[in-house]
Amino acid sequence: MAKAAAVSFSLAEIAARLGGDVLGDGETRIHRVAPLPTAGMGDISFLSNPKFAAALDTTAASALILSPVAASGFPGPRIVTANPYAYYARVTALLNPQDIRFTGVDASAILRSVVPGSCRIGPNVTVGEDVVLGEDVVIHAGCVIGDGARIGDGSLLYPNVVIYHDCVLGKRAIVHAGTVIGSDGFGFAPDGQDWIKIPQIGRVLVGDDVEFGANCAVDRGALGDTVIGDGCKLDNQVHIAHNCKIGPRSVLAGCVGIAGSTTLGEHCIVGGASIISGHLDIVAGTTISGGTSVIKSIKKPGIYTSVFPLDEHEDWIRNASHIRRLSKMADKISELEKKLKEIEARG
Repeated sequence: MAKAAAVSFSLAEIAARLGGDVLGDGETRIHRVAPLPTAGMGDISFLSNPKFAAALDTTAASALILSPVAASGFPGPRIVTANPYAYYARVTALLNPQDIRFTGVDASAILRSVVPGSCRIGPNVTVGEDVVLGEDVVIHAGCVIGDGARIGDGSLLYPNVVIYHDCVLGKRAIVHAGTVIGSDGFGFAPDGQDWIKIPQIGRVLVGDDVEFGANCAVDRGALGDTVIGDGCKLDNQVHIAHNCKIGPRSVLAGCVGIAGSTTLGEHCIVGGASIISGHLDIVAGTTISGGTSVIKSIKKPGIYTSVFPLDEHEDWIRNASHIRRLSKMADKISELEKKLKEIEARG
């Protein structure tokens, strides 16, 4: 069980801030969010999946977050809302505000640009020339902000983040430790057996309310810009290559890799460890299952999967060998169908 939050609210206070309808005692005091099976006094929990409805009979939570359909299944205090899962996320944020244990600008920071007084800058941070930081920006230890970069109001950079020169982060960005935004794209021109580096002179433009997990890498554009739209969420170790365009509110799970100049439309969902080739167009509203390899454009919204199913090794080898022969088998079937039609025509 996580430690109890340092703040608490009554159900009525929570609903006043976040919306929803309170049923039962609105003065019930909430200190913490907890799972249904382990919740106790002072905890609030939620039900978003009907298959776990039986837990409503046994939970010891002081209050619950429920949908209108499930509201009658729990007699105690509750908040009724259309989307309990999203409401739970907001309650968790309300009860667990960010704990940033430094104020002002650390004496070890190197600042070559003016920093607004509302910003907090941790130790060993370097802010380059002509950098524009918005209000209430928080930059943790060891970050490096390159010349000409722009970081919007309310953004939060965790330790050892690097924002290269001229890159732009919108408002309320969250960038977790070790992420690099604006590194060179993978651009090399063949010259005989040698490879000549192509200077990457574009930028990375990031919209508002975007979150990057730990150790992501987003390459700057070769000529134009790499663009990540408003509201996108990237998990840990995601790689976005140069000149990609990621549509607003798209979600990319861990270890996704997207090759250069590929465009994802709005609200795409890409499962973990998926690989998307370069110069493709993925239509808005597309969901790609985890581990999928995408090698052609997707022009119709839907769910796409290319994962070869898990199997015992010997069976997997046997099936893989059949797959390698599918082209020859298809040719043979076509030939047999042609001969069968000839026989039927003679008959």
